[in-house]
Amino acid sequence: MSAVDLRTILADPDHGGAYFIDERDADAMAQTAASLDFAVMRVDLSGCEDKAGLMSRLATAGGFPDGFGANWDALSDVLRDMSWRTAPGYVWLIENAAPWREAHATDFDTFLEILNEAAFEWAHADVAFWALLPFPGDQLTALEN
Repeated sequence: MSAVDLRTILADPDHGGAYFIDERDADAMAQTAASLDFAVMRVDLSGCEDKAGLMSRLATAGGFPDGFGANWDALSDVLRDMSWRTAPGYVWLIENAAPWREAHATDFDTFLEILNEAAFEWAHADVAFWALLPFPGDQLTALEN
């Protein structure tokens, strides 16, 4: 895929959402998003042990406002607002998520649902919102099943 195609795809709010991508594409996606002046938030889940750790890492990467409640409802609220970090689009790179997904399957599904709901809300405002979850290429096929 060419850089022009990737720019076109990322700039389209109607295609935003949570997607599993090949980890080899993560840097290119981040660079392309940055070239569009999107806010790019990288979250590394290496060693993340629980939901509290996930919330903490998201809050740090996103610069969430003081008073962030660190629960699913609060996460949903901040991801659909982002008024403290205005940008023409948003890209979250949730890296090293495979072990966290395996250890916390139900919470992982809730997390994906919240990310997709945020993307849907942002699309109504004509703003692209992406949550990209890089996984090793050999694991992507298993994720699709």
